[in-house]
Amino acid sequence: MTAAVPDLTDHLGYWLRQVSNHVSQAFARKVAAKGVTVAEWAMMRVLYETGDVAPSRLADEMGMTRGAISKLAERLIAKSLVVRQASATDGRAQTLRLTKQGARLVPQLAALADQNERECFAHLSDRDRAALQRILRDSVARLGITAVAVD
Repeated sequence: MTAAVPDLTDHLGYWLRQVSNHVSQAFARKVAAKGVTVAEWAMMRVLYETGDVAPSRLADEMGMTRGAISKLAERLIAKSLVVRQASATDGRAQTLRLTKQGARLVPQLAALADQNERECFAHLSDRDRAALQRILRDSVARLGITAVAVD
């Protein structure tokens, strides 16, 4: 006799993954049309808020390795969306910042994020949306998740 095995759909994680995949892939398509990836958008959004920042601080803030930040920065530099420059206070250190083109693109990408959110969650009442956000935030805190979601 074999033990009963629950269906995939019996697990909350299954449903979270279904929704997460759909939301993430829809957003990735939207930002790709603007020439960036979701990870690049996330980095640009942090830079938009922080201004000039050391790559090491950016890595800490985003919960990513310095190598991953370096690769993202190189891609964004190649797209003329970010520049690397010597630190104003320490000539040996470098900082990253958005170019004017990058700074102009961030609000457009944010609008795409808002559009994606409306398309995916418009069916929720304000109360249900607030409850879902509270539950997910609580889960993130309980699980100790600190990295910015980029995948």
